[in-house]
Amino acid sequence: MAFFLVPEFPMMGFAAALEPLRSANRMSEQRLFEWHLVSVDGKAVAASNGIPIAVRGSLEQLTGVDAVLVCAGLEPTQLGRHHRAHHHLRRLARHGCRMGAISTGSFILADAGLLADRRCTVHWEYAESLYSRHPGLKLSQDLYVIDRDVFTCSGGTAALDMMLYFVSEVSGPELALAVAEQFIHPRIRQQQDHQRIETHARYAIDSPKLVQIITLMEGAVEEPLEVAGIAHQVGVSPRQVERLFREQLNTSPKAFYVRLRLTRARTLLRQTLNSIRAIAVECGFQSASHFCHAYKRVFGQSPTAERHRLTRGRPGREIQDA
Repeated sequence: MAFFLVPEFPMMGFAAALEPLRSANRMSEQRLFEWHLVSVDGKAVAASNGIPIAVRGSLEQLTGVDAVLVCAGLEPTQLGRHHRAHHHLRRLARHGCRMGAISTGSFILADAGLLADRRCTVHWEYAESLYSRHPGLKLSQDLYVIDRDVFTCSGGTAALDMMLYFVSEVSGPELALAVAEQFIHPRIRQQQDHQRIETHARYAIDSPKLVQIITLMEGAVEEPLEVAGIAHQVGVSPRQVERLFREQLNTSPKAFYVRLRLTRARTLLRQTLNSIRAIAVECGFQSASHFCHAYKRVFGQSPTAERHRLTRGRPGREIQDA
C-alpha cells in the first residue's frame, strides 16, 4: 500500500491508518502488510501540525502497488492545485490499484473521477461541501465505506476501524481484535456506525423530546421552523419547548437555533467560495445585513473579516482537521 500525503494532511488519521498495519505485522510475526509514502513531487510533506514527513518518492514514480490511500486534511477551496495528482491516480486505478481516502482525500478522488458509481464517505463537517461539488456522488455518513475497489473513511480514529477491517480480511478477526486491544480500542466499529456523537451526548441533555427538537432544527437550517411548528411536531407546547431549553441548555430555543445556523455559516465561509449573500440565504437569513450583524454578535467579527483572516495566511486559521 502507498500512502499519498497531501500538504497539511492530518497526523491523527494518518497514524490511525498506518499503525494498525505495523502492529498486525508485529503481532503475527509475518510481513502481512507493506507500505511506503509518496507525495506529488517526492519531497517531504508537512502535516497540519507542522511536522514534516519524509517520503520515498513521487506519485508519478509509483508502480506495482495494490492500493493507494490519499491522506488529506486540506481546505476544499484550494483543491485546484491537485490537478497534477488526478492523472497519476487514474493511471494507477486503470492498472487495478484500489483507491482509498482519509477525510477530505475523498475530494481528490472525486475530482479525479474515481468515485463515480461508488458509495463513499467524508468527514461530517465536509459532507455538504463535497456533495455540492459533486451532486451525483453516492455520499454516505457512515464511519467508513468499502465499495469494490474504493475505500473511504471519515478521518480521525475511523481510519483505525477501517484498517482493522482489512487486517481481519487478510488474517482473520482474532488478529484484528488483538490489534484493537493493543491500541486500547475496546470495540471495533462497523462501517455503518455513525460519525458524530449522539445528540443527547453532544449537548449533555437527558430529554428525548429535546433531542427530537434539536434534530428537527439541525435538519431545517435553510428554512428555519417556527417554535410553535416544532412544538406541534414533537407533541409538546411552545411553553414546554422554552422550558426544556432553559433548564437543560440555559438558553432560549431562538438563540440556540440562531447559533446553530451561524455555526453552519462559519463552516461554509471556511470551506467554500460561496458569496456571503448566498451563505446567508443557505443558512436561513432573510438578508445579508441581518446575517452579518448576527454573525459579528456571536463570533466577534464579520463574515468578511472571517474569510479574510483565513486567506491572509496560516497562523490564525482554525480549520478543523479530521
